[in-house]
Amino acid sequence: MSVTTASAPNPDHVLQLADELALPVAQIAATAQLLAEGATVPFIARYRKEVTGSLDEVVVTSIRDRLEALRSLDDRRASILGGLKERGLLTPELEKALQAATTLTQLEDIYLPFRPKKRTRATIAKELGLEPLADSLWDQDPSFDPAAAAANFVGNSVTHETKTNTVATVEEVLAGARDILAERISDDATAREKLRAIYREQATVSSKVMFGKEEAGAKFKDYFDWSEPLAKAPSHRVLAMRRGEKEGFIMMRVQLPDEALAFAELDRLYLKGDASNAAAQQVHLAAEDAAKRLLFPAMETEMRLDSKKRADADAITVFTENLRELLLASPLGQRAVMAIDPGFRTGCKTVLLDAQGKLLHHDVIFPDRHGIEAEEKVRGFVEHFNVQAIAIGNGTAGRETEAFIRGLKLPASVTVVLVNESGASIYSASEVAREEFPDHDLTVRGAVSIGRRLMDPLAELVKLDPKSIGVGQYQHDVDQAALKRSLDDTVVSSVNGVGVELNTASKQLLAYVSGLNSSTAAAIVARRNDAGPFKTRAELLDVPRLGPKAFEQAAGFLRIRDSVHPLDASAVHPERYALVERMATDLGVTVADLIADAKLRRSIKLETYVSADVGLPTLQDIVAELAKPGRDPRAEFEAFAFDESVNKPEDLKLGMKLPGIVTNVTAFGAFVDVGVHQDGLVHVSQLADTFVKDPSEHVKPGQKVRVTVTDIDLPRNRIALSMRSAPEIGGKSGGGNGGGNRDRNAPRRDNRGSAPRDNRSNSRGGGNATLNNDWFSAALNKKR
Repeated sequence: MSVTTASAPNPDHVLQLADELALPVAQIAATAQLLAEGATVPFIARYRKEVTGSLDEVVVTSIRDRLEALRSLDDRRASILGGLKERGLLTPELEKALQAATTLTQLEDIYLPFRPKKRTRATIAKELGLEPLADSLWDQDPSFDPAAAAANFVGNSVTHETKTNTVATVEEVLAGARDILAERISDDATAREKLRAIYREQATVSSKVMFGKEEAGAKFKDYFDWSEPLAKAPSHRVLAMRRGEKEGFIMMRVQLPDEALAFAELDRLYLKGDASNAAAQQVHLAAEDAAKRLLFPAMETEMRLDSKKRADADAITVFTENLRELLLASPLGQRAVMAIDPGFRTGCKTVLLDAQGKLLHHDVIFPDRHGIEAEEKVRGFVEHFNVQAIAIGNGTAGRETEAFIRGLKLPASVTVVLVNESGASIYSASEVAREEFPDHDLTVRGAVSIGRRLMDPLAELVKLDPKSIGVGQYQHDVDQAALKRSLDDTVVSSVNGVGVELNTASKQLLAYVSGLNSSTAAAIVARRNDAGPFKTRAELLDVPRLGPKAFEQAAGFLRIRDSVHPLDASAVHPERYALVERMATDLGVTVADLIADAKLRRSIKLETYVSADVGLPTLQDIVAELAKPGRDPRAEFEAFAFDESVNKPEDLKLGMKLPGIVTNVTAFGAFVDVGVHQDGLVHVSQLADTFVKDPSEHVKPGQKVRVTVTDIDLPRNRIALSMRSAPEIGGKSGGGNGGGNRDRNAPRRDNRGSAPRDNRSNSRGGGNATLNNDWFSAALNKKR
């Protein structure tokens, strides 16, 4: 993660953030200053606790993002002020209002009346000289006679380019004056904010099938005639409707169920005194026209965008949480691995990797056609290369290959693991793979990726675009810039949370280390190749283009096993080495003794070492690190095996209880792999015996679970599963009649279904949910 230097923090921004986040100003100011100086989020959260008051990564990230948003707001404000000043429209009152705006919406509302417009009905009316009449109507003087006054303007005309506009009657004159008033009302920030509030509370989102599209758009059937409150519409349904509209099968609308509320609000804002006088009636008509013709469409557009942003945020959160779980999955560790990418027609590509993941040998075996030969090869590989684990891709023929390997009765010390291969094919065709293995084809690269993914999921998955891993919902539909930012933050957080072995890490992994980027990572690898392994962290300063600032940000997250200095293998930052050495000296021992002896560590009086820049939080972190230097925070690896009697959907039976692995978590439930090349869906209502609001609070990708088969639809490749203690069997697993937490906004349906998950690189599919809505959401998630 490269170090970037932002401008100095704005004091007003600091005050606003302190109010928004309910944090002391000093904490916000200190964090903002560190960010401005180029410090990264992981570095600030881990090594500057005294400065920030121990703010964690989540809060530091929020501060970073909000500061950037506020700077963008200031840039837009400056642009508006400059434009108004240049046009001679900037008054002290207008400038004060613009400076006081705290959101982009407020800023744009204030600017709207002055925004350059194309010729509108109001523009033409003004050209016809009707603005004085509009002003008189606006005053709503009870003695004013609109018709009589309008008669004075009959016959007015104006020519624009080749077209001449004329007002020939009193009614046309009054209509033109109302056009001016309607635009004035529509441009009024107060009116827009009032209607915005009504829409946010009252609007409904609905969808209808486009005429003649029923058959072609059958996958959107649940949205052919759909309506629900916009404020309560879950993110996956909003995104589903938007996709259906984008593909031309349905039309989506955001409307008020009772427009009278808006009309009444505008009357309260603009009618003065007795609303029965003639001028007031004209204002009432203008307000009604403003609502129907201008404000309602504008509000619908706003609400659609707002709901999209909220849905995007929810979907991105789901994706990042799932990605973090996959990145931090338990590693097998440094062991000799045989990796097999299964296949029927072309055979099973087999590679042998050493404990560091280096490719030693590759071959192809054909268990289905040349069983004896394949058996001899596998046994030979295991013996010759001292194989400690066998990784088998979980795609087509994965279970059959697993059964073949397990049937060989290899030594018990050889662990056999079915590995999720999502994205392996994408990696094999990538520039990264071509650079790593220029002399090998895609099949070899893919098999290597499967093996390395077992050894260290984090180190291998960082080589992929996170979107290709297949753990999100609607990732192709959400804001791509926001998605990339969030996913990158997640990868950076995960990499730095685990730490990186300096002498073995790929440049792709090193590039995510705090303070580094692709250029400095490549320079580290080049220096490593030329001069041999790093013996100390200090040698990083010899790497070209890696200066003191980058070293400060990166050093604590890099590890050197068997290093000259014992702390180089730990998360203790080099800037604190002298402090640890002083602790050891005070006890009359070495740093190595402190690491080896828990009794010595307990005897350290931390209060003695508190100083102006080092407080108890950092001292406690140091002592904890001395106890387990360079400890990997990831859980210990545990082997998992599917039920050997189940290999394909046809083997499933209702009520069958099976072990499974969670492969994806969405807002509507969790997908679980039970080893039949078709993921089943545990609907949100089936995740627990109690009400479940957020599936991610109950299950995580990679989690081992036990499920019950509650519904099977072989023609449509749909499997419904349950994690409840007493699930209903045979088509009632989704919550409608099964109790639990059925989505109360969803319609009650009898038909059930599911479809493939997003971005699966093999033939695996989705699963079942009782509600067609949620199945539909799953269906839309498949890679397009």
